[in-house]
Amino acid sequence: MDVLSSLFPLGWGHYLAGGLLIGAGVALLFVCTGLVGGMSTVFSSTWSFVVQRPFFQQDRFTGSRAWRLVYAAGLILGALLWWYFFSDHSQGSTRIPAWQLLVGGLLVGYGARLGNGCTSGHGICGLGSLQLPSLGAVLTFMATAFLVANLFGRFA
Repeated sequence: MDVLSSLFPLGWGHYLAGGLLIGAGVALLFVCTGLVGGMSTVFSSTWSFVVQRPFFQQDRFTGSRAWRLVYAAGLILGALLWWYFFSDHSQGSTRIPAWQLLVGGLLVGYGARLGNGCTSGHGICGLGSLQLPSLGAVLTFMATAFLVANLFGRFA
């Protein structure tokens, strides 16, 4: 039990519930509509409203941006409801400098474009539909995350 307490100091129940709800949500989206709910495409399709460059004006972005905005709003609303009903209402914080968060976000965005999808698209939707390229992407994401976390953990 000590190992579980060290890995999940706030308990593991909300991680399990969150995973089950995300899995159920993307499964319901796919079963009811045939649509795949990855977040990097939500980002790109949202930019298609304001950026007129050819990449953002592809039909796959402009033709799906309405439902993708509703999808993103549902994720935000779900997090808000979880915070309101199941948390102690404390504000989260981090000691990571803002510049590192910015660089990390840019690298993740670049990796999502390079990998033709993000961790949610490949890890939840792609693996759930047994897509072999998604397995390769997830293994690459995880190996890179382990490497970077261990490297930065040694210098922190």
